[in-house]
Parts: sequence; C-alpha cells; structure tokens
Amino acid sequence: MAKAVRFHETGGPEVLRYETVEVGEPGPGQVRLRHEAVGLNFADTYFRSGLYPVPLPAGMGVEAAGVVEAVGPDVAHVAAGDRVTYTGFLNTLGAYSTERLIPAAALIKLPDAIACETAAGMTMRGLTAAYLLRRIHDFKPGQSVLLHAAAGGVGLIVSQWAKLLGLTVIGTVSNARKGEVARQHGCEHVIDYSREDVAKRVRELTDGIGVDVVFDSVGKDTFEGSLDSLKRRGLMVCVGTASGPIAPFNPQILAMKGSLYLTRPALADYIADPAEKNALANELFAHVATGRIQIELNQRYALEDAVQAHRDLESRKTTGSSVFVI
Repeated sequence: MAKAVRFHETGGPEVLRYETVEVGEPGPGQVRLRHEAVGLNFADTYFRSGLYPVPLPAGMGVEAAGVVEAVGPDVAHVAAGDRVTYTGFLNTLGAYSTERLIPAAALIKLPDAIACETAAGMTMRGLTAAYLLRRIHDFKPGQSVLLHAAAGGVGLIVSQWAKLLGLTVIGTVSNARKGEVARQHGCEHVIDYSREDVAKRVRELTDGIGVDVVFDSVGKDTFEGSLDSLKRRGLMVCVGTASGPIAPFNPQILAMKGSLYLTRPALADYIADPAEKNALANELFAHVATGRIQIELNQRYALEDAVQAHRDLESRKTTGSSVFVI
C-alpha cells in the first residue's frame, strides 16, 4: 500500500499525519506516478495552517518527481517509464506520498542529466526564479535587485540566474552563515537584517538611488523597508508572506515613495499555458544541466518525518532546498 502525509485539521506541524492510502488506477487524463523525491516548500505551510483553505482532509505538498507507472485514457505526452517532475497549486496538492494519481497535464518530462531528487528540490523554486527574472520585468545588464531570503531555495537560484543576466544582487539574510552561502551563489552585497537597517543599507550601496526591483518573499515584516529600498518608479514584487500577510494600505503610499509599481504574482499564472511552462522549464533545465546554476539540496528527510521538516522550515533552520527522499 502507498503512504501519504495528510492533515484533517489546520494548525501547526503537529496536525500532519503519516497514513496508508489506496491509489487505484488512473482515469481519463491521469497517470499513476511513483515518487522518488518530494519537494518541501514554504507554501506547504500555508495549506497546513489554513492560510490557503482547502477541503479537509487533504493531502500535503505540490511538488515532486518520479516515474510514471501507468497512464489512463487520453494521455499522449507521457508514457509508462517516463521520468517526470511537477509543481502547481490545487491541481497537484498531495505530493507528500509514495504514489499518487495526478493529471498528466501537470507533468514535465525530465532530461537525463537531472536526477529526480534534484528535480524535486528545484521545480517550484526554479520555475519561480524563471518567471521572476524572465517574465515579471524586462531586466537589463547593470540593473539592481534586492532579494529577501537570499539563502533560501528560491533565493539561491535567483542569485545565480541574476548574475548570469548581469544584474547586481543585494541579498538579505538572518545570520553570518547564511550570508556566506548567499555570497557564494552570486549576491554581490549581503545585509544581515537582524543587525542592519535594510533600506538604509540599500541606499548606501546604491549611492542613494535605490534598487530597480525588490523580490520580497517575507511579507509583513519587510514590506515597508522594501518599498523604501526602491528607486523612483521601481517595482515591488510581493512573492510570499513568510512572516504573515501584508496589512491593508493606501495605494497613495506608492506615489509618495516615488511612483512605485507593485505586483503580487503567483507561479500558477505563469505556467498555466503549457507552451510558456515548457519554455521556462527548458531554460531552467539547460542552466542546471550545464552547471551554470547549482541546486543546493541541503536537507533530506524521510516522508514520515514531515512534522520535523515543517518545524525546521518555519524556524528558518534550513538553507537551499529541502526534499523528502522516498
């Protein structure tokens, strides 16, 4: 029998349960997938806590990689034996499992050069980095970016990719150890937000001008400082809320701080079109396969240790990517 991590009520990590589940055979448009590795993402905690409400009981996780075991009717682009990866939102919820049924449309074929474990640690993070750098803004060499959580899974990929594009990355971290990790992956400047005023330091590093774009995955705690770090007509990208949701605010503040732009994008809207998803994935895979971008798998867990994994993630003990190895 297959195993899965599920939750029957919302709350802290303790609500996660490791259970036996029955998978069954794939129906029209579905495949049965055997996982080799599953990604651990901060977004998982939003489902578990109820910030992203779903009918209960529910599965956990939206990213994994493995091998197609069987295909249902009307499935043409993958076949039994194919190595695949996936990420998504509600359509892929339930990734914390040894086997599952999943819509075939969500699957991306893996090139031979990329292992399933690597894919599970990079598909969501890598595609997020891809749309942030290749779709959100028309970046030009020499432009600057403030990147919060620079030593995290998304941060390390964004930093490396931004350097390939000729951008200057200023990264924020919570301690010296994470600062060194961020520097090793492309951050030209690192700010320890536990000791420094981020906006003030950004102004010092940019000769008082500010950065072109802020990628802010923290939310409530960093929102105001992020706005104050932008140059006139700069772009604020709210890409996550790790510290909590941003409080309501008067849009007039954007005018007062320099006619700023603000967006709150979601990965699902940038991979909804299969052609665009494949284009972003292919660009990501090419960088990883050639070594231009390194994927740091710094934490590995057994699936039955999901409670501890969530505790480590939320206490900011992790760097790079975390995966469950099946």
